[in-house]
Amino acid sequence: MSAGPAVDPRGPRFAAIVTTVVLAVVLVTQWWPLLALQTVVFAIGAFVGLKPAPYSVLYRLVVAPRLGPPTEREDAAPLRFAQAVGFVFALVGTIGFATGVPPLGVVATAFALFAAFLNAAFNFCLGCQVYLLIKRFSPARASS
Repeated sequence: MSAGPAVDPRGPRFAAIVTTVVLAVVLVTQWWPLLALQTVVFAIGAFVGLKPAPYSVLYRLVVAPRLGPPTEREDAAPLRFAQAVGFVFALVGTIGFATGVPPLGVVATAFALFAAFLNAAFNFCLGCQVYLLIKRFSPARASS
């Protein structure tokens, strides 16, 4: 039933913590090049895969060796969908800031920050939940 490789769930939570810090800095400074870098991070996680994503690499090389083995694994597909949603919001935010429309940049970045914070603080992946709802109610599932 898995739609993708299983991952250590502590990795995405670590990534959410880093993402929360990055997006909070962007909101305070409105420095769009940092948001553009975060957009690239989201794009790699969504469209290339979680394993080569920069925060995943950092987790595997620095954090994971200091922890015991994971007691559970989770499907990567919802996490990649969440990265794609983050990519869209970060891209819109980057465009807003870079083109002189700061309110657009602030709102889009704030939405991405809210989702990242939910995951970092409460282990609640909003994008993952949306993915599961879409999958549950998709016509392909209803016909099977």
